[in-house]
Amino acid sequence: MIPRRALLAAPLALAACTSLAPDYQAPALPVPPTVGAAQPPIAAQAPDPAREATLHVTEAGPLPWSDFVQEPRLREVVALALAHNRDLRVAALAIERARAQYGIERSALFPTVNATGAGARSRTADDLTTAGRPNTTGQYSAQLGFSSYEIDFFGRVRSLNDAALQEFFRVAENRRSVQLSLVAEVMNAWLTLDADARRLQLARETLRTRQQALDLTRRSFELGATSALALAQAQTSADTARVDAAAFASQVARDRNVLALLAGTGVPDALLPASVASVLPGAGKVPALLPPPAPATALLGVAADLPSGVLLHRPDLRAAEHALRGSYASIGAARAAFFPSITLTASVGTASNALSGLFGAGNGTWTFAPQIRLPIFDAGRNQANLRVAEVAQGTALAQYEKAIQTAFREVADTLAERATLDERLDAQRSLVQASQRALDLSDARFRLGADNYLAVLDAQRSLYAAQQAQIALQLAEQVNRVTLYKVLGGQWAGDAAPADNS
Repeated sequence: MIPRRALLAAPLALAACTSLAPDYQAPALPVPPTVGAAQPPIAAQAPDPAREATLHVTEAGPLPWSDFVQEPRLREVVALALAHNRDLRVAALAIERARAQYGIERSALFPTVNATGAGARSRTADDLTTAGRPNTTGQYSAQLGFSSYEIDFFGRVRSLNDAALQEFFRVAENRRSVQLSLVAEVMNAWLTLDADARRLQLARETLRTRQQALDLTRRSFELGATSALALAQAQTSADTARVDAAAFASQVARDRNVLALLAGTGVPDALLPASVASVLPGAGKVPALLPPPAPATALLGVAADLPSGVLLHRPDLRAAEHALRGSYASIGAARAAFFPSITLTASVGTASNALSGLFGAGNGTWTFAPQIRLPIFDAGRNQANLRVAEVAQGTALAQYEKAIQTAFREVADTLAERATLDERLDAQRSLVQASQRALDLSDARFRLGADNYLAVLDAQRSLYAAQQAQIALQLAEQVNRVTLYKVLGGQWAGDAAPADNS
């Protein structure tokens, strides 16, 4: 009788196999060796140390988002989103599903051992029973064994297991990518809410001053000191400001809804930007113009010769690489289909015609039934499957290279915009100051009778447009920081696993 341990261990010993999957080789980067080499280094722009911190991006990578975000309220809102956002929750559940799928594929490497017990009793008709023999019989058995276990000589099962493992890694990187995008979206939504609240406050302050001018013009018209044209022009100016104030009030409400959706829950008023408090109903008297917003995030200092290989730490690029690795494993499984496959069925147990003698001496049983399957003719199915796997590998390679090129372009574009933002902000501040002086002079000339009211209206419109553009440019500068943080991959530390900031 074959020893039971030897019978069950034989398949595991035979399962040592050679994979037919091609060796994976990382493709060469289809981009220049450095990022932003033609752009001036951002770190050399020397930001004001009293207002902002600078994080220097090297090959080791920037700091986590909790250190990148400087504004305490924004940091709390991001943490709130990481805890409650439904998209991130779905991404986390996708990891669990991929882990379970990998467990299914991995189980095929081992035989499935089952224990079975059976019993049967039957009665035969008296006419069909030989005289002197009982017409009631029984049969009982107990067995331990496995069936249809494939010996993985050519690595088909192992290749499928490797493909499932790479899929698990890809989904895990997708979760990191979703988290990074969520952090950036929350920061942008919070900053946009701040900018729109400032626009609303500017529109309301402009409406207040233009309403005062309208009242003054109306009194002058009633006294005969001003023409009806000037009164109509003042009315037009005030109505335009009132339209803008109503539009920005609606926009602020929509911005709050967007922020609440990203956070996955209501955002307390205490965590909103300070500018929002100034436009909420019941707000006290606020300055005519709020001071420029303090930087909510740190300024990333990026060297002009930052290696392009740093971009490979981005989670979306890691996910694309795992998809590429999985396609190599799929080729191995398709190649193995051309070779014979061997399956084993084996069992050991005992049987008896009486339950009391089931485990008696001499009642042991065993079976061993190997089966070999050799593909002879399949009408080109295996060849077609191999071609599908090879095309999928080529597609994954093209997608991986395209992802690298896209990442390079995103970083280069963000750095290109960053290089001119300081100059644009300085020019816009100068434009606002010049527009304010032009308005003061125009108003003075109108009051002295040296000019008509049209010049005042034109100066008001120019100043209002310049102030709105300044708010938009300040928002663009803040969003550029967030975008740079996102396109650089958020955080990494060499090849170590990223810290979980959720």
